[in-house]
Amino acid sequence: MATSPHTTSNDVQQNPDELATPEAVLKGSAGGVNAVEHVHVKYRHVAAVHSRSRTSCLSSDSDKTTSFLGFRNLMVIVLIVMNLRLVVENFMKYGVLICIRCHNYGSQDLLLGAMLYALVPCHLFVAYIVELAAAQQAKGAIGRMKRDDDGVSDYRYTDTRKTFHTTWTVIAWAHGLNATLCLLVTTIVVYGYINHPLIGTVSEIHAIIVWLKNCSYAFTNRDLRHALLNPSSAASLPEIYSECPYPRNVTLRNLSYFWWAPTLVYQPVYPRTDKIRWTFVAKRLAEGASLSIFIWLASAQYAAPLLHNSLNKIAILDIASIIERLMKLSTVSLVVWLAGFFAVFQSILNALAEITRFGDREFYSEWWNSPSVGTYWRTWNKPVYHFMRRHIYSPLVGRGWPSNFASAAVFVFSGVLHELLVGVPTHNILGVAFVGMVVQLPLIAVTTPLEKMQGVNGKLIGNCIFWVSFCLVGQPLAALLYFFAWQAKYGSVSKQNVR
Repeated sequence: MATSPHTTSNDVQQNPDELATPEAVLKGSAGGVNAVEHVHVKYRHVAAVHSRSRTSCLSSDSDKTTSFLGFRNLMVIVLIVMNLRLVVENFMKYGVLICIRCHNYGSQDLLLGAMLYALVPCHLFVAYIVELAAAQQAKGAIGRMKRDDDGVSDYRYTDTRKTFHTTWTVIAWAHGLNATLCLLVTTIVVYGYINHPLIGTVSEIHAIIVWLKNCSYAFTNRDLRHALLNPSSAASLPEIYSECPYPRNVTLRNLSYFWWAPTLVYQPVYPRTDKIRWTFVAKRLAEGASLSIFIWLASAQYAAPLLHNSLNKIAILDIASIIERLMKLSTVSLVVWLAGFFAVFQSILNALAEITRFGDREFYSEWWNSPSVGTYWRTWNKPVYHFMRRHIYSPLVGRGWPSNFASAAVFVFSGVLHELLVGVPTHNILGVAFVGMVVQLPLIAVTTPLEKMQGVNGKLIGNCIFWVSFCLVGQPLAALLYFFAWQAKYGSVSKQNVR
């Protein structure tokens, strides 16, 4: 029943929380307001503060989703203050270490690096010539088989197939030899003749990218040729391929687009955008340039002194000091790696995708939330992940390999590429990068069950294991070992002395 305007104070039944707040006087009619004011003023000490059962917001059985925004802000402030302290300490101890002219960029290194950068893509043109010959052979074989189907003897039909399969084998070997020479020549030149590790790294990673593109181009066109010769299996091809069926895709224009497209996986057709947003391109290139300068400054001013000061500790195997250096180096290496990740996968690849109107720009996913090490490797570098899954993992599983063995093969292959990328430019094939990739397999085995656990605790533990292995054990340790090996073999590439 509604409360009458003339109801007395003893008849008012009001929520205790409302009696304790000034807003309570604003409710009801004029008479009701006077009544509430009377009760609010007279009985303020009897308000039922504890009127229902409630849990602490940090308890596991809390029915509310607690926000930790304030703690996140605190952590960011603490990180900024701690790193600013390191900046001040570094400046007070070493001064300014940034020096462009202090690096020994030999004219031979620059010349060989430029020659490799210009000549390596020529292997893609060779792959086009080989595939063009394969396409002509496939079209000729189809014509001959059609004639054989019109009444020619089975003997000639069988002979035609044998001839084609022989040619197929020759084409496969030609593609394999071309791709191998692409990587082998660059590796020999970088290891034997390019002294500066940065120029060597750029040359080697460019050769690896072109090599992977070569392999994908050859594997994909081989399957497309098979579908052309076996129309019954052509229905299993992706629908998007119907826009440019084999062998219409074997053109220089098509291959040139694949060369510049931000992907390692060849397709005759890709999703495309309607136009190029040049403002977007300018912003992404500015980001990439700014972050590249930041990486150079951080490496020269902060990482280099730490690495130099760690050499004597590694030489005498001072374990405690090595661990301390690893922990100190982990901050710098993490910041540099994160800046490099953003520069490459967010800035440069997006700029390249915009220029080429490449539509699929999911170059990474939320790898920082990875509940397991396996999830990290599937999400942080999508171009490489797509190549490994499409051209190594899936074919092996399709041939009857257990998924665990196929995954092991992927990481072994990736370990070889990582060793080439790190060991060849530093002229020290230590096997550290290779072992670092293979060791990911037991980490994946440990964290995968945590990812599948009910609730958030398992995923939280898995994410912590990922970050610890990533920040403390992985990159800083590898950087120390390769830097120690480089210094022991060649000395510094800088003319500055850091003490």
